[in-house]
Amino acid sequence: MSQIDELVFIHQVASPCHLAILAESIGLKTRVIKKPSDLVMAKECNRFYLVAQKGTALDSKGIPLVAARLVSQFPIALYQVERGTLDPKAALLLGIKGLLYADQGMDLLLTGLRKMVANELWYDRVLLSEMFNHLVKRLDSGVEQVEDAVVMLQMLTEREKTIIQLVSSGARNKEIAHQLCISEHTVKAHISSIFRKTQSRNRVELLRWAQTYQSQFELCS
Repeated sequence: MSQIDELVFIHQVASPCHLAILAESIGLKTRVIKKPSDLVMAKECNRFYLVAQKGTALDSKGIPLVAARLVSQFPIALYQVERGTLDPKAALLLGIKGLLYADQGMDLLLTGLRKMVANELWYDRVLLSEMFNHLVKRLDSGVEQVEDAVVMLQMLTEREKTIIQLVSSGARNKEIAHQLCISEHTVKAHISSIFRKTQSRNRVELLRWAQTYQSQFELCS
């Protein structure tokens, strides 16, 4: 069912960890620790960490501090979450795999646990839809920006593309004129045209424009 070798429950309350017992009932190896300082974070073992929200120090979004510390290194989920005390969107953006609420029944907890161990997210469908739609809009916006850049590049002449490359390398007008065997006046005319076509007001904005799209387009043929 999973590549996970062990579920580690960080359970800092006196009551038994019923979720660990539930996990063992479906054949998962579990370990319960009371203090984050007891963690042994050896990476040769594929562990999935579950942090109880109850009884632990929280950040301003209601997310356990220990979870925020571990999430960049290991898959993390939260359990015993009290509704209204945690920002689910913040948890999702942080990289938390899912939330198991204190008021959920055993069947739903078990389903969520299975899904997360199988590398699926376990969040409210409305939240996932909202975040997905937001991502699509951002991607669409990015596509529009790329399309605008393509139009700009098509407007540039080969000589102008060469001058952009030289400007990007730090060359001044006199150096560009000498390298291309043209007058400084001609260089200035080319740069004015480049500013207009790339919608840049100065060399700094032109450099920023070139850096943004250099990984996607060749400025010189």
